[in-house]
Amino acid sequence: MQHSGEANNVHPMRGDVTAFQDTPQVPSPAKLTSVMVVVSLLLVVGAYLLGSIPTGYLLMRIFRKQDIRTIGSGNIGATNVMRSGAKGLGAATFLADMLKGSAAVGLGTVLAPYLVHLAPARSVAAAAALLAVLGHMFPVWLGFKGGKGVATGFGVFLVAAPAAALASIAVFAVLLALTRYVSLSSIVGAACFPAFAWFLVQGDKPVFFIAVQTAVALLIIVKHHQNIRRLLNGTENKIGGGSKTTERRTA
Repeated sequence: MQHSGEANNVHPMRGDVTAFQDTPQVPSPAKLTSVMVVVSLLLVVGAYLLGSIPTGYLLMRIFRKQDIRTIGSGNIGATNVMRSGAKGLGAATFLADMLKGSAAVGLGTVLAPYLVHLAPARSVAAAAALLAVLGHMFPVWLGFKGGKGVATGFGVFLVAAPAAALASIAVFAVLLALTRYVSLSSIVGAACFPAFAWFLVQGDKPVFFIAVQTAVALLIIVKHHQNIRRLLNGTENKIGGGSKTTERRTA
């Protein structure tokens, strides 16, 4: 007769192997919570710092020995860099700002499996997107005075919601061709994005995911408040055209 202790360890399908031999160990709740805390901090700090890299400022400092904050509108974004006469650096600034946004969402995608018990993967990526845009707009390195978030916003959504991002950039391109107002094209393109995300993103769309799309669009629009004022007054500058008024510095 088999000992009762041995009988309890017999695998239901294989009598000569213990029942729990192949069962994976589940991390203790305390260990799991510690991992989540560390990963969450890595997500917040990493995405923000990626977004906060002041690419326009750095490129102008390195190649032109100039502080872009003292030129034109004072903004560190691609448009002001281009208007300073450095068209190549302006294009490089747009590309770099876009890539750092994409990298931040990529970081969120990589870390999402470790936070599966806290939020859906798409929400984690959306959180990284928001943090990257905030980092660009409010970089710690420049006294929290950064760009307007258009290129970085495009970069984050090109990864998080590619179809919606491409639709928004198409709106931007058409308006820019028709009006030659970069600011107006950026504002309308950003305003259209949440609607594009709602209709074009496939699969689950968590509330937080949609909320982030709306929040980023609003942030971009708000950062263009001085441009909106100049558009209403008829004094906004067109790309490739002369200044209608002396440019005033913007944060």
